[in-house]
Amino acid sequence: QVQLVESGGGVVQPGGSLRLSCAASGSAFRTYTMGWYRQAPGKERELVAAIDSGDSTNYADSVKGRLTISRDNAKNSVYLQMNSLKPEDTAVYFCNALRTWPRRLEYWGQGTQVTVSS
Repeated sequence: QVQLVESGGGVVQPGGSLRLSCAASGSAFRTYTMGWYRQAPGKERELVAAIDSGDSTNYADSVKGRLTISRDNAKNSVYLQMNSLKPEDTAVYFCNALRTWPRRLEYWGQGTQVTVSS
């Protein structure tokens, strides 16, 4: 069992920055692919960025060059550095942990609100 707790959301002006953190409890954190998803009002949840156990990353096209995902296995944590924020980045951001071997295990955090507004 893995529990995920996000923090770092808030209100920021366009062009500003925020850093989201996700702290994981439980064992074998380093074996999980960690991801950040977001869901805006009236829209489906979408993948923003992910980092696997080998530190390979992938990003949604809409955030490339502005958002950076990283992980610290010693602290059981994953981060999302968000720069040059736009109003369309406004959403609830969710932390996700996924492992597919030896069996599929997936966990979600409760979400943290990010609002980009002047």
